[in-house]
Amino acid sequence: MPAYPPEPWHLAGQMFLSLWVVPKRELPVLPDAVTPLTVAGRAVIGGAWVVYEDDSVLRYNELLTAVLVRDGMRPRVTITDIWVDSEQSRTGGRELWGIPKDMARFAVTRGGARTTLAATEGTPLASAVFHLGRRLPGRWPASYHVCQTLDGRLKTSPVRCRSTLRPARGVWEIAPRGGLPLPARPPAFSLCLQNFTLAFGSGGQRA
Repeated sequence: MPAYPPEPWHLAGQMFLSLWVVPKRELPVLPDAVTPLTVAGRAVIGGAWVVYEDDSVLRYNELLTAVLVRDGMRPRVTITDIWVDSEQSRTGGRELWGIPKDMARFAVTRGGARTTLAATEGTPLASAVFHLGRRLPGRWPASYHVCQTLDGRLKTSPVRCRSTLRPARGVWEIAPRGGLPLPARPPAFSLCLQNFTLAFGSGGQRA
């Protein structure tokens, strides 16, 4: 019996997301079956800190980078680098979906509309401060698919999410030798998905 929950994983918590627009040549390695979604030779890469808490099937912290890609003409997301502080999450992510999770230590500090995050894997990976703006009214639904390589084949997994949205100003510090493939310059856009609920993987519809 696996030491992690079966899919789908029902998760809840806080997500702090930043997006950069970069030349295609600056992207990290992607699965062979997908192509970066580009405009005028430029692509979108995101960095996200996630705190899974509350009613999550697993509670842990996460730092990831992802690229907007296409599978044929269908828009998708590919996770290129990711760290967590849960052995169950690392094993389950790798075995269920081909997500290349590694382990790291995290620190999260919250105070008012400011959240500070940091991650290290022996050497520092990154730190960030998110200054949150006003909450947008309502709870916003989103659905998309994540594409990864699992056992030599492309694995496509649905994600369904609902959250409160707060525009943010994300200030990142990327460790030069940490392995996080994000630009050193400020992001083009940042957002907090506050008190989200999320279903990752096949089966079930609650989110």
